[in-house]
Amino acid sequence: MPSPYRALFAAPGSRGFSTAGFLGRIPVSMMGIGVVTMISQLTGRYGLAGALSATIALSAAVAGPQVSRLVDRHGQRRVLRPATLVSLTAAAALLLAAHHHWPDWTLYVCCVGVGCVPSVGAMVRARWAALYRGTPQLHTAYSFESVVDEVCFIVGPVISIGLCTAWFPEAGPLLAACFLAVGVFWLTAQRATEPVPHPRETGGGGTALRSQGLRVLVGTFVATGAIFGAVDVVTVAFAEEQGHKGAASVVLALYATGSCAAGVVFGLMRFAGAPERRWLLGVCATAVSMIPLLLVGNLPFLAVALFVAGLSVAPTMITTMSLLEEHVPRAQLTEGMTWVSTGLAAGVALGSSAGGWVIDEAGARAGYGVPVAAGAVAMVVGFVGYGRLGQPAPDRGGSVGQHSEREERHVA
Repeated sequence: MPSPYRALFAAPGSRGFSTAGFLGRIPVSMMGIGVVTMISQLTGRYGLAGALSATIALSAAVAGPQVSRLVDRHGQRRVLRPATLVSLTAAAALLLAAHHHWPDWTLYVCCVGVGCVPSVGAMVRARWAALYRGTPQLHTAYSFESVVDEVCFIVGPVISIGLCTAWFPEAGPLLAACFLAVGVFWLTAQRATEPVPHPRETGGGGTALRSQGLRVLVGTFVATGAIFGAVDVVTVAFAEEQGHKGAASVVLALYATGSCAAGVVFGLMRFAGAPERRWLLGVCATAVSMIPLLLVGNLPFLAVALFVAGLSVAPTMITTMSLLEEHVPRAQLTEGMTWVSTGLAAGVALGSSAGGWVIDEAGARAGYGVPVAAGAVAMVVGFVGYGRLGQPAPDRGGSVGQHSEREERHVA
């Protein structure tokens, strides 16, 4: 590991909460694709599989910010454990309903409960912010967390799809639930690094979405999430059409590998100039990288195209978190981070559902039109809202480097 990353872990407790966060985040990449694989194995209905995955994502989009708002006010331990128990109970019911072929409506009800899972990534990033706020190390910490996210998306689909296809259909979601339980309960047991809560009377009222800049970030990431959701569902179907359904996990892992590699390099770099310009460039690159998917004819070509497409993902996410530090008051930081995740989750829901519908109607290759269309929407929203990203919130937790960039621009 390069020295700037190694230096992050000089802070006491950082290794522990980072490891726990890794385990708690793997289910994000395992559960949705695991449900798609499980349902397609048991019923052969990709439309239903995509709709159930979308239901989980939409439920997370609704519940996630509310959970994080409570975390900001009452602390991680008091809120995350009950929320996780709700999600675990619903996951157990979902596996039973799928295995015993209960009516479709019961699957949807269970998926709503599964979506109550807390945003573990936001919780870990909030701990890094509490440790390194106002220092250059925070950029490195956010870069490291983006790499961890991508490692989860490399490992998660491989494990989930592999278990569902090689062992039994419910194996992937089952293991995802186990990872969630271990990760969250281990993370919340570490009290020394838990951020100090901000009760309502000191943290201000209302929602973090009052920030115009945050609304731009969330809106753009709804479209970006649709890219991810559609790519997951369509790739599984495309691999099945090619006669190698199990290879979908490897192809999706290469997508995450490209992002992981770019994130490692991006975290070692220091930039001058406005971060919103880098963010807009990343959004555009992510959108344009979807176009070659329309030309895929085999799995090797698809693997290369997705690896290249992944190179823009982590840098865009890292820059998003840096911008979020400027546009959300410190007392609402966890909620703000979760709203970005919520935008992605809502987009994943739309992308999964739209991708599944197109697959059922026109086949897997046509399904890649969904991420291309979502990328175009992301670019439009990014350009329209770009001007609002230059107006930081009055009470923000941005880094020293970010503050100096703003000062230089105002002097100029």
